[in-house]
Amino acid sequence: MAFDEAMLVSCADHGRPLLRFYSWKGAAASFGYFQKYKDIESSIATATMIRRCTGGGLVPHVGDWTYSLVFPAGHERHRLPATEGYRRLHESVAAAFRDLGVDARLAQECDGCGPGHCFVGHEVHDVLGVEGKLAGAAQRRTRDGLLIQGSIRPPGELARAEWQAAFARRMGFPAEAIDESAECLARLRGTAERLVVSKYSKVEYLKMR
Repeated sequence: MAFDEAMLVSCADHGRPLLRFYSWKGAAASFGYFQKYKDIESSIATATMIRRCTGGGLVPHVGDWTYSLVFPAGHERHRLPATEGYRRLHESVAAAFRDLGVDARLAQECDGCGPGHCFVGHEVHDVLGVEGKLAGAAQRRTRDGLLIQGSIRPPGELARAEWQAAFARRMGFPAEAIDESAECLARLRGTAERLVVSKYSKVEYLKMR
């Protein structure tokens, strides 16, 4: 989470979108910046919990694929209304699934959304498959840029590397994959480490609401 925020606060220096794919170690769950800790602490009692800097609901990270995408201020996606940006992002996510033979479409209405739980039911423009929700995301917009944190629930035996490549092709704009740039990683790591110390490692931040 600290690394994702480091991408956001540093994106103006890069001047182009940044894309990061990552995984979680052990049982973990993230929850939205505006959620109240007491409302979700008992939902996943065995998981390591972390508050995101984006909105959205509780996301259990067990077998999902996660990514973050940052647009600097001035980029077209930074200027879009939140709902339109969400729709365009998930059009790319759904297209990547379809390229790999997976039925995927965008939800046209909210249905059965649990209180604060991202993958209970779905919101408008979430990505749906035959067996339910495939993808959701949360956003944070600042004067520096726009951060999107996404979670994918892959169906069947779909290969992660294949989906990531398909998604990168379908985004419709060039983005720097930070795991492929040692220089970019080095610049961001220092900022992320400072955020860990000042924010993400503190119980006060976890339980701030």
